[in-house]
Amino acid sequence: MQQAEPEIIFDDKIEQEIKIEPKDWMPEKYRQTLIRQISQHAHSEIVGMLPEGNWITRAPSLRRKAILLAKVQDEAGHGLYLYSAAETLGIGREEMYDQLHTGKAKYSSIFNYPTLTWADIGAIGWLVDGAAIMNQVPLCRASYGPYARAMVRICKEESFHQRQGFEILLTLGKGSKEQRDMAQDAINRWWWPSIMMFGPPDDSSPHTIQNTKWKIKRFTNDELRQRFVDICAEQVKVLGLELPDNDLKWNEERGHYDFGEINWDEFWEVVKGNGPCNKERLETRQKAWDNGAWVREAASAFAEKRNGL
Repeated sequence: MQQAEPEIIFDDKIEQEIKIEPKDWMPEKYRQTLIRQISQHAHSEIVGMLPEGNWITRAPSLRRKAILLAKVQDEAGHGLYLYSAAETLGIGREEMYDQLHTGKAKYSSIFNYPTLTWADIGAIGWLVDGAAIMNQVPLCRASYGPYARAMVRICKEESFHQRQGFEILLTLGKGSKEQRDMAQDAINRWWWPSIMMFGPPDDSSPHTIQNTKWKIKRFTNDELRQRFVDICAEQVKVLGLELPDNDLKWNEERGHYDFGEINWDEFWEVVKGNGPCNKERLETRQKAWDNGAWVREAASAFAEKRNGL
């Protein structure tokens, strides 16, 4: 079956690494894929504020409080960049919010785990934000222009978040036995959910092949996961701590670290809404939305008055 001219132009742009822009013709499936991915990414940034937000008032020093405040503020900004990028594809922000609040749209499963101690803030920075960087840096070269450009600034700020988390764990690792134990416990709890962040194995991921062909993604889930494991297996030595995987060992033949079996049953349970904090996260987000209704109404009224409507 012969391709129509718009399809030929689209495919040629993808092949030549020319960015697809909002007014360009694109396949409907490409548009819907981007809406799903970008909005899910935006939701993850917004919900991702919650696990750390409850430690702002309990940070161990004014310096730590200021850093954590800046980080949470960054995440709010990331969500706004990404919602704006998604809007260029023809979906309204109100619709995206509704999809999040009703559970129709997903966000990263990692944010459905609790933050039990201050060390969790370090583990989130090092592992969760580290995994995010691994996944997001290639998105700076995504084929859709608004998404790629939004990711440039996001990745720069995420690198700060990762270093902040690593520094927290490094400090705890050099502290008292209780502090070292707290840091190790946090790593034990966040390691496996972090390597699940890259998504299901390639052979069971329905979107990987097409997204790679369209150059929305540059690497598969398993490729990124392996890179992350290789880096963390070396970095944890600097911390003087351990990753909770008895099967973790260097494979000279492969040139990579081998690692243990991932509990995909747990992953899918969390994705389905049955994680430790799924209900709590959505309830908190819905409450914030409801409590902010008067602000949105006042802003809309002011805008209408200013524009003489």
